Amino acid sequence: MKKNLVLGILAHVDAGKTSLSEAILYMQGVIRKVGRVDHKDTFLDTYHLEKERGITIFSKQAKFETENFNVTLIDTPGHADFSSEMERTLNILDAAILVISAADGITGQVKILIRLLSYYHIPTIIFVNKMDQDGADREKILSEIRAEFKPGILDVENGFNSAEEQENIAVLDEKLMEKFLEGERITQEDIKTLISKQLLMPVCFGSALKHTNISQLVETIDNYISEPVYKDNFSARIFKITRDNNKRLTWMKITGGSLKAKSVINIHDTDEKIDEVRIYSGEKFTTVKEVMAGEICAVTGLTESRIGDVLGEDDYNYSKMLQPVLRCSVEIPDEIDSMIVFKDLKQLEEEEPTLRTVYNSQTGKLSVEIMGEVQEEILKNLVSERFSYHIEFGTPEIVYKETIKNTVEGVGHFEPLRHYAEVHLLLEPAPPGSGIVLDNKCPNDMLSRNYQKLILSHLQEKRFTGVLTNSEITDIKITLIAGRSHEKHTEGGDFREATYRALRQGLMMAENILLEPIMKFSLTVPEQNIGRAMNDISNFGGEFSAPDIKNGSATLTGKVPAEKVSEYPRELNSYTKGEGQIILEFDGYEPCANAEEVIESKGYIAELDTENTASSVFCSHGAGTIIPWDKVREYMHIDTGIGKDTDSENDTYDTENTFQARKKEDLVKDNRTFKEKERDRMAADAELMEIFERTYGPIKSRTSEANDKPYTGSRGRHDDNYVYKPAKQKNTKKYLLIDGYNMIFAWDELKKLAASDLKAARDKLLDIVSNYAGFVDEEIIVVFDAYKVPGGQRHIYRYNNLDVIFTKEAETADLYIEQAAHELTRKYDVTVATSDAIEQVIIFGAGAQRLSALNFYERVKAFEREIESLID
Repeated sequence: MKKNLVLGILAHVDAGKTSLSEAILYMQGVIRKVGRVDHKDTFLDTYHLEKERGITIFSKQAKFETENFNVTLIDTPGHADFSSEMERTLNILDAAILVISAADGITGQVKILIRLLSYYHIPTIIFVNKMDQDGADREKILSEIRAEFKPGILDVENGFNSAEEQENIAVLDEKLMEKFLEGERITQEDIKTLISKQLLMPVCFGSALKHTNISQLVETIDNYISEPVYKDNFSARIFKITRDNNKRLTWMKITGGSLKAKSVINIHDTDEKIDEVRIYSGEKFTTVKEVMAGEICAVTGLTESRIGDVLGEDDYNYSKMLQPVLRCSVEIPDEIDSMIVFKDLKQLEEEEPTLRTVYNSQTGKLSVEIMGEVQEEILKNLVSERFSYHIEFGTPEIVYKETIKNTVEGVGHFEPLRHYAEVHLLLEPAPPGSGIVLDNKCPNDMLSRNYQKLILSHLQEKRFTGVLTNSEITDIKITLIAGRSHEKHTEGGDFREATYRALRQGLMMAENILLEPIMKFSLTVPEQNIGRAMNDISNFGGEFSAPDIKNGSATLTGKVPAEKVSEYPRELNSYTKGEGQIILEFDGYEPCANAEEVIESKGYIAELDTENTASSVFCSHGAGTIIPWDKVREYMHIDTGIGKDTDSENDTYDTENTFQARKKEDLVKDNRTFKEKERDRMAADAELMEIFERTYGPIKSRTSEANDKPYTGSRGRHDDNYVYKPAKQKNTKKYLLIDGYNMIFAWDELKKLAASDLKAARDKLLDIVSNYAGFVDEEIIVVFDAYKVPGGQRHIYRYNNLDVIFTKEAETADLYIEQAAHELTRKYDVTVATSDAIEQVIIFGAGAQRLSALNFYERVKAFEREIESLID
């Protein structure tokens, strides 16, 4: 049975890559007529701009068979502006063909491709094309290849059986050398192993247009490429997102097991059903029921998939070497809403993640990151065709980034009324090129595992910016070291706010560094222009090795800041009269040489950026209070034991031990704080004390119960492991505590009435509950928030057979219900009627029963029907 093989074709522009694809497909019987790029009728370049420009813009696939393999051929873009599309396909290739033009030789772009193939560990066959052209020198090209490439080179035409070739191959591997010295011959299997390890590359010479040695190239695939090994269980890698007639297509390589149509897969913790499974060859496709490992397919039905996702048991990690270094503003027509354009560009960003579309809500401006001018034109065409409006781009600017020099702790607290979350993050410098690295050292008994995962997900859901120029941050290790939630008040969005604020606050405290992109370059000029070229690179702040002078041309290689060299190709073309060439390759980020100048030109003031605030929100007197970033540490509820900043590399933080060492002390402080607050609150309101004692007797002091743990107020520390144990014996008396406004806004009839007259709705509720109270053996207390009452003054009164409490202004009903439930459940059976999220507090506090607003409504209506039946 033939094995599946995914084979990519890579080349620099005009090397004949697409022509080679056409020749292979023709020779293997896939197509009946060979298309030509200049005739605009190739099998794989189907997009109209590809035909017009004669370049490949989007990777395409076709299928053919060899003696040993079912091959999926991937034709990749060769133009530098679309190199990110090419690089994404490298994540799914089993092998590659690198096409080199005999006329051009080893260009800078070829060297970049070789480095990429090496980086992604892809076994490679070299095909030297255009050998039919005048001046093509086989031996010269072969010697250049041997000189430039680190792996060994196998000339396929000459084979490996000669004594010289046997020795040349043996020196590539220590075990093979031992075998060779012992008199054994190097076999074809040995060759395949060396190629799979990227220690050897076969080279074929031919002509795609003339179909010269195409059969030899196909035989080389069969003879020298090892069979891929796939796992039994399902796994896949997603490498492309496209759209076909408004259907979202997710392209993936199956790397294990199989995938069936209508199956359900989990993506980002969401189960999604696959509708169709398509196998493409050119622009046509067939729908299949199942695809096996080693095949490329496009599926419909997935909405959460993203480029770079790995499904199932595949432990592969996507990475990339290439990225854009230019950012352009997007100029849109006056009649088009910028948010509509933002949404549309985000759709395109799904398909081309390097776009990195940014919307500035303060200015209403949009910007995208691009690889070059040709990509700009393609984007404009895509927007026009898909969304029916036109956009333009402003002058490109360099994409700067920011990082930190020292280790700091960032803290964030979010606690407006009825919300609570606190997050502590340790920010450390990471190695260049590592991006954002996440770690978690928060103890589970400090913060639940689910909340920890939520915080880490918030750190991955957006690209965070720095405080110098609002540029994206990178090369930072972020460790979650502490956090706190509240049993009742914490909601999902609270930790997003606290996390964002903690990261920002840490950046404000850190010593920040502005980074600029650095480019590797290969600059070739006529020999008489080498002095000018060297002087230019020196003025740009670049560095280079000694020039390589051959045949009247001189080549410089080195590194240079991207900002300095971005406009240089035009100048180079001018002073060399078109004979000069510069090849640029992204080489990472380094500290910016003119950082102060760039920062000043950007004019960014971090303290005024309300969308990326470093301040925290604390609850004070029932209302949210904003605390500035430089004062926030004094108000934090968790003391991690780490300083404001840490400069020493040896100064580490042991979260677990620090937390355990402080835990007992913190709880003692919490008990004291709570009791003081409780005592002060009770003493300040004799009237409330009177109604509580009149309703359920004297309140027993909690300080006399040694085993009791404190109720957690909205700003107090707490012990997540604490579970309150109520008294074993209870009085038969029953209490029902009702959150009044919760009922009003949960019952449709009262909600409608409240929209026009809140007092009438409140009175109506009291009448309904009063009627209900006459038929049940329960003492009923209805509590309302004071801020719903004009004036906000607390008062308590008896309404028929009910006790009604209005809290103070900005104080919540659920807080008093919670307190009463904790006290009452010591001696009585208590039920709380509310749909608010207080169930956990009540259960932990006393084991009271919970009755939702809807269930209480149904119970009331049942009693009303019973009353009506008695009357009848």
